[in-house]
Amino acid sequence: MAKLQSTEIVGVANRPATICVDTVCLWFDTTNLKPMASYCSRSGAGVWSVGAALLTVRYSAGIGTQNEALVFANNSTNEYNGTSWAAGGLLITGRACLGGAGTQNVGLGFGGIAGVAVSCTEEYNGTSWSAGGALITTRRCPGGAGTQNAGLAFGGYGSISCTEEYNGTSWSAGGALITGRRALAGAGTQNAGLAGGGFPNPNVSCTEEYNGTSWSAGGAMITARRDLPGAGTQNEGLAFGGKTDVVVSCTELYNGTSWSAGAALITARTELAGAGTQNLGLAVGGHINSCSSCTEEYTPALVLVDCFL
Repeated sequence: MAKLQSTEIVGVANRPATICVDTVCLWFDTTNLKPMASYCSRSGAGVWSVGAALLTVRYSAGIGTQNEALVFANNSTNEYNGTSWAAGGLLITGRACLGGAGTQNVGLGFGGIAGVAVSCTEEYNGTSWSAGGALITTRRCPGGAGTQNAGLAFGGYGSISCTEEYNGTSWSAGGALITGRRALAGAGTQNAGLAGGGFPNPNVSCTEEYNGTSWSAGGAMITARRDLPGAGTQNEGLAFGGKTDVVVSCTELYNGTSWSAGAALITARTELAGAGTQNLGLAVGGHINSCSSCTEEYTPALVLVDCFL
């Protein structure tokens, strides 16, 4: 069962007792002595909070949601239920810096490095990994988006610009990125993908949007950086952490046109995994000794927007 999000007290004029859980608020009409209900939306800077530590310390790919996430790399897989991590099935080919797509029970992992860059693809069924079709272009540190049956792989080490689309069996060529790069944030779907940041040298801030055929330019990120994950959709994207010349903690939110600042991670880190949505994000692990196994959960601010009896 998914856990409820944190309860918040929202200060609103003439509503002295407004208690909110997720997007529903209850408050009391002190004149007529009746409970009222309010609809709320989450927006703004929000906050990162501490989640459970990973079982295995590593730098991994992340997919799924905040309450049903999967992170995997090297020879291990961890599953998150919103409260704790449990061990999942072992990857067939242990590797790091790979791409991912899909969900905890219908996942996809592709590319990466196992001494050398690899092209292998694996599919997860919630228990174990099985072999899928190999990438056309061997690559490590690619961006990923979509699902197990409609996956998207783009970019990679060596400033690769090529894109590939997965149909559940094999990969086919898609439209090339405008700017080839590696270690970039990926989000969205096969027909509505999002790519942000990355490293062709120097780090870039450019954002690109995929329509299922070709990439077009989107709004530039506030902070140019690499080795960061993405989450959410093309019109509600989330990117966090990474590295400029130094490791950073900044979070940015994308609205389909431009990026805005979100709350900073509790611990700055790079080469971390990400999952979830813009409203319920998840940051996992990373390359920093003090937080290589830590988990953080993102929840935007709660804003009261409408009321009804």
